Amino acid sequence: MSSHDEIYVDKVYARGHRNIRATHRTTFEITKEDSLTPRGDCIIAISANKSIRDLDSELRDRIKRGWAVAIAIVVNNIWDMAIGYGDPGLELSDPVKIIARRSTYIAPNTIMLRSNKAAVDLRRDLIDLLKKGEEATIYIAVSNNPSFLKDKILGIINS
Repeated sequence: MSSHDEIYVDKVYARGHRNIRATHRTTFEITKEDSLTPRGDCIIAISANKSIRDLDSELRDRIKRGWAVAIAIVVNNIWDMAIGYGDPGLELSDPVKIIARRSTYIAPNTIMLRSNKAAVDLRRDLIDLLKKGEEATIYIAVSNNPSFLKDKILGIINS
């Protein structure tokens, strides 16, 4: 890590729901909404305390610079992480949702593009806990150095 490497982290608290399926192949979503129908197959957590527009302004600024983005979902010491990239075209303005996408599709709720994981790729033991309505802590981190982002986020999770 050089002295110019930077990392910004924000935390979102949410919970699972019995209707979480997490079978979507291109996205995953965290929402402030407090209910979920089985149709929402990309949703992994509800009742979030923040939407994309509520996230730390420094973090959002770096996402718009195209920095690497990591989202780590932690439930009862079980965790999984997706890594993708920001983009200058992202609005980060949705008042309800945060969506990670494998594609390069841009919408007001998109937090990262080219994610290495969608809902279907997340650990099933983690999803099982979310299906039971367990609480989740979601760390959203950005860095100008993608190679050390994973190690930094792991350090935060384990601290």
